[in-house]
Amino acid sequence: MFYLTVSRAGQWRQLRREFRDTSFDLLYVNSLFSMFSLVPIIAARLGVLRVSRILVAPRGELSPGSLSLKRRKKQVFLRFWLPLLRTLGVVWHATSDREAESIRRACPWAQIEINRSQVSLPYEPLPPGPVAPGPARLVFISRISPEKNLILVLRALQQVSTPMDLDIYGPMENVGYWEKCQNLFARLPTTVQVRYCGELAADEVRSTFARYDAFVFPTLGENFGHVIAESLSASCPVICSDQTPWTDLLTAGGGAVLKRLTADDLAGQLERFAALDQVARAHARRAAGDAYRSWRRRVDGPNILEQARRASWVRPGDPIHPSCCGADS
Repeated sequence: MFYLTVSRAGQWRQLRREFRDTSFDLLYVNSLFSMFSLVPIIAARLGVLRVSRILVAPRGELSPGSLSLKRRKKQVFLRFWLPLLRTLGVVWHATSDREAESIRRACPWAQIEINRSQVSLPYEPLPPGPVAPGPARLVFISRISPEKNLILVLRALQQVSTPMDLDIYGPMENVGYWEKCQNLFARLPTTVQVRYCGELAADEVRSTFARYDAFVFPTLGENFGHVIAESLSASCPVICSDQTPWTDLLTAGGGAVLKRLTADDLAGQLERFAALDQVARAHARRAAGDAYRSWRRRVDGPNILEQARRASWVRPGDPIHPSCCGADS
């Protein structure tokens, strides 16, 4: 295992020596657009990195919502990058049937292995906490970036009349986007209280979710959405977009799914939830925990690395058979 600090030139030299002296069975990269994916794949193409197979996990980056951001730049990049990946005979890791469809839209030739993301979460959810009287307590926990759509939450809150509180946690990944969010704070009604509470350590996320009535997450697209699993595992219902693989579970789990990502629709769902009394909110929390328990018992299986090891990989120019495309995965 090698952890690279990109600013330290000595580590790059050490890493190159590792590459020169070692042949690898598998190169597994997360993301299409990250430099930490581009550099090793180019190194493999040039023969600097000797690998037998390349597995690419786009992590939702080919979903319609994600591609709609910086669309022109992504189109130009993919026009050159996808043919290169094809010549290398890469196999794609999708974490849901929905993501496999997104990959096939961009790459009709793609070989896909479908493997739901394994999680280290416990089998049992946290017990529902007591529901405090007063306004509904809502939370947003995620990266502060256009993909996660915090601005839509704030625009929806401008339209509500029922008192409610929103706490925001997450790294300010996009400073310009956060400034736009801050500009909306002053336009909120006096009955709505919003606070930015900083970043959370990984081991603080579930206990934080447990303190709230609902997680508001109108994401533009998630290939999996680990944070949704964390919320449900803390018996916290989720109000979410329909751009995730969780739609059926969220409706059954005390939350709501937005069919249209508009401020009007989200405001309506927030008003509906905030109008619930303490008994109804407690019921929603129990439903979230029950939904998580049901889901958690279904997700065990071989991890993607084991699945990739067993798969029959097709080389460029070979005929593609259904078993190589994740049809039976």
